[in-house]
Amino acid sequence: MAQLLLVEDDAQVRAALTRALTERGHAVTSASAGMPGLTRAVADRPDLVVLDLGLPDLDGCEVLRMLRAVSAVPVIVATARDDEPEIVRALDAGADDYVVKPFSAAHLDARIRAVLRRGRDADDDGTAPVAVGGLRIEPAAREATLDGTPLGLTPKEFDLLHYLAVRPGQVVSKRELLTEVWRMAYGGADKTVDVHLSWLRRKLGESAQAPRYLQTVHGVGVKIVDPGA
Repeated sequence: MAQLLLVEDDAQVRAALTRALTERGHAVTSASAGMPGLTRAVADRPDLVVLDLGLPDLDGCEVLRMLRAVSAVPVIVATARDDEPEIVRALDAGADDYVVKPFSAAHLDARIRAVLRRGRDADDDGTAPVAVGGLRIEPAAREATLDGTPLGLTPKEFDLLHYLAVRPGQVVSKRELLTEVWRMAYGGADKTVDVHLSWLRRKLGESAQAPRYLQTVHGVGVKIVDPGA
């Protein structure tokens, strides 16, 4: 059972979702505006927040930015705003997922379970050092070295390398990388992954034409391997 906070100004939607999510085994508290929602999020420390953007006192993205300043609680934005700039704005502000109304309670429950599962997976493998060949990753320090030399990765390059390194030999699709590393559950451009892989290959001293650690499986995805194995 997860402890959920629902921040939604529409009383009918709030009541219906509270009832449906409770029936699915969650404990649900709610708030009808942004500031009360922030107060409850800090005081109650829920497992996950479901946040509407169209709130009467504050824009939902502003609520999200304020919440991110004090808490790392997972947040799913659930809103009628379906244009891509709004989706990007919410994800950039710190949302973990984005669901467009109307949606079923079963759909939202599946998204909640997926976000919480990702959080548990991150807790399981997010702090242990990872080694693949001469590559060593220290997640706690967010440092990566190749044969003892620091790689100087950007935050997103580090996240991408770490995601692949904890799955050595496993082919990971670009769609999965967009979802899990970029948190673009709604989709996104494969070019984003291609560009970051190119930058990462450069820092690893390789290229797509002469790969060592990062192996492309055409039409499927990419995997990281020990080049000496």
